[in-house]
Amino acid sequence: MATLPSISDRTALDPRACRIIRAGLVPYREAWERQVEIAQRVRYGSSPETLLLLEHPHTYTRGRLAPDSDLLERPQSLVARGIDVVETDRGGLITYHGPGQLVAYPIVRLKGRGGPHWYVRTLEQVIIHSLAHFGLVAATVDGLTGVWTEDGRRKVAAIGVKISGGVAYHGFAINVDPDLRMFDNIVPCGIADRAVTSLAAELDHLPSMNAVANIVGTRFCQDFGLLPRWYPDEV
Repeated sequence: MATLPSISDRTALDPRACRIIRAGLVPYREAWERQVEIAQRVRYGSSPETLLLLEHPHTYTRGRLAPDSDLLERPQSLVARGIDVVETDRGGLITYHGPGQLVAYPIVRLKGRGGPHWYVRTLEQVIIHSLAHFGLVAATVDGLTGVWTEDGRRKVAAIGVKISGGVAYHGFAINVDPDLRMFDNIVPCGIADRAVTSLAAELDHLPSMNAVANIVGTRFCQDFGLLPRWYPDEV
């Protein structure tokens, strides 16, 4: 399991630069702490805007508004099985993170770009265009956050963000090839009448995690007008 090293700002503070960090499998709490640290540095201009691309061990995360009833198994039972349950400061309700899921944490300034609604809608388009590269036609659903199959019945990517001091962190998760049975222990994002899916379930040919991460990082920078600076395994 990877550990995020301490920050070294080797990327020049070009206002258009985005440091993209491939970090492997990282515990959720560690990644969260690092996001908060980077967000503070971005806020005060001592770090470039950053995109973390990684996976988590099996973890359920609950957003600020998640009711206890959306977790269908006792937390103690889950922890006994090695599954972490984390109360977070992001928006949204409950979701699952685990191996086979690409998690993207953009840490970016919103000033001069748009507000929270614009930001979430832009992230949705980043995901939709990234999935299209692999032949999966995806869409948004009116009144719901995230990205779905074209018919709107199966969710392939979830979004939950936090904005503090004009800087956004947390982000989105794309189901590449996770164990979808892990979603059976929750009401994903509080939505009981729609399924969760993955690229593996929807496509005949599954792209590698590296391929998905490369396209997501490139597309994110395009849509946000940033220049990608890739740093595998280093923060």
